[in-house]
Amino acid sequence: MKKMINGSIVLSAAVVFYGCSFCGGYCSSELGWISPIASPLEDSAVFEKGVWTLSGDGVLTASKDSALWLKGDYSDFVLDLEYKLDPAANSGVIIYASDVGHWIPNSVEVQLLDDYADKWKNDPPRLKNGGLYGHVGPEKSCGKPAGEWNRMTIWARGDHVKVSVNGVVTVDEDLSRYTSAKTNPDGTDIKPWLSKPLAGLPKHGAIGFQGRHGGASPYFRNIRIRQLAKDEKF
Repeated sequence: MKKMINGSIVLSAAVVFYGCSFCGGYCSSELGWISPIASPLEDSAVFEKGVWTLSGDGVLTASKDSALWLKGDYSDFVLDLEYKLDPAANSGVIIYASDVGHWIPNSVEVQLLDDYADKWKNDPPRLKNGGLYGHVGPEKSCGKPAGEWNRMTIWARGDHVKVSVNGVVTVDEDLSRYTSAKTNPDGTDIKPWLSKPLAGLPKHGAIGFQGRHGGASPYFRNIRIRQLAKDEKF
């Protein structure tokens, strides 16, 4: 079903994942998956005009640091995509965003970073590619060098968030452990702008893609999403 909130159409989760009227050419051939990005881009996403572009071969990119948001409210999902980064790029995939106008600190960000760049080589693990930005470092660094395509999969159900990059699990975390806005469970300090504990964030919300942050662009393609089955393990 569609709901009107402040003059905007918001799609319920049922329509986002399964409603045939929504799919209308967006659906994957695999049962349960949909491709939420379509042309014209304005029909499937909310973004600052003139910033994001979708190429004819399905590559999504941005010219400045302004996020793009999929239409809808998402919970209990698997998000699968490919991404590549310009040299020294610093971007992210955003989930559970409850306020897209002020998504920091009202969301969880899965970090995208050119770990090979000298600019970031001294960053601590919790700021590295494939981690949960500012909180959880990747168990293993497995991103490819700038200019090469990577595959990322994100599973999210309530406090359980899992991430893989190029088939390797980088995060498998229980957000309920993150009860402080000052210090992570491992004792590391949290950036002051991440001022809300992960444990207290709503476990549903918008899904977004950070734009050209840090002076270098990210690129996305083959974005698809499906709802987790009730008893599905991940």
